[in-house]
Amino acid sequence: MALAILLLIVGFVALILGANWLVDGATSVGIRAKLSPLIIGLTIVAFGTSLPELIINIFSCARGSSGLAIGNIVGSNIMNILLILGVAAMIYPIDVSRISIRRDIPAGFVATLALGLLANISLGGARNTIYWTEGLILLALAVGYLYLTMVKNEKPSNEVEAVQIPMPWWKTILYLVLGILGLYLGGELVSTNAQVIAKAWGMSEAMIGLTVVAMATSLPELITSIVAATKKNAGIAIGNVLGSNILNIFVVLGISSLITPLEFDGKLNNTLIILFVAHLLMFVFVFTGKGRKLSRFEGFLMLLAFAGFMCYTILAQ
Repeated sequence: MALAILLLIVGFVALILGANWLVDGATSVGIRAKLSPLIIGLTIVAFGTSLPELIINIFSCARGSSGLAIGNIVGSNIMNILLILGVAAMIYPIDVSRISIRRDIPAGFVATLALGLLANISLGGARNTIYWTEGLILLALAVGYLYLTMVKNEKPSNEVEAVQIPMPWWKTILYLVLGILGLYLGGELVSTNAQVIAKAWGMSEAMIGLTVVAMATSLPELITSIVAATKKNAGIAIGNVLGSNILNIFVVLGISSLITPLEFDGKLNNTLIILFVAHLLMFVFVFTGKGRKLSRFEGFLMLLAFAGFMCYTILAQ
């Protein structure tokens, strides 16, 4: 058991480092290919924070652990909203842009509702299973969201504009290779040892994905949001969280269902309701108080809600 926990931690570190290296290397290639900062930000960087979830899901699905795959996404999305935005708002109030209110927050609602609908009313066979047919629907929704993002996007921030100098070719290739190796090694270690721990603790794969794995795969978003908040640019946090949540459902689960049918544990319906309520709570907080922002007090309330979610999850298990 001790070895399994150690290897799980090593796997998470390898995933996070691998994702960062791969994004840096791919960004350098994008700059050399003369892609605009906007396109680089919307594609390479946006998908970068969802890479840990994607890699873990691919390995889990290949091993037949679809419960771990779905639990990972649902748990990660709840933590992104309640924990990460809560922490970021506590550090510095988060201003929410009009485009996020009009496009990203509604897209988050749509993604959650689409997952609940497709998981419970299957188009490919048995209920409570997401087949490749539903996966194609999720990927089609991802294409639509990315199209809207490119067409209706605000002026890129200075942070994106500043990253315009590519790395030397040798360093670019090194980062790409290290990134791929890190993701492969991390995915292998996490998916294997999460199963071992789940069986030893008597937890279902969905539950271990909902808690331990989800917490770890949310680390890139957490670190990014904390850094942005300390620099008094906490607006990046909500864009990072909303974009990651939408891509987690549309892209990560869409691709996962193409590998193997995803069996949806009926107990996760309660967790999906919690995810929907978390979105609703965030939406209400944006429109309360002064301006369109999440205040420190509202961030504190979100952290309390996250603590309640964790208590509920543990007691339910």
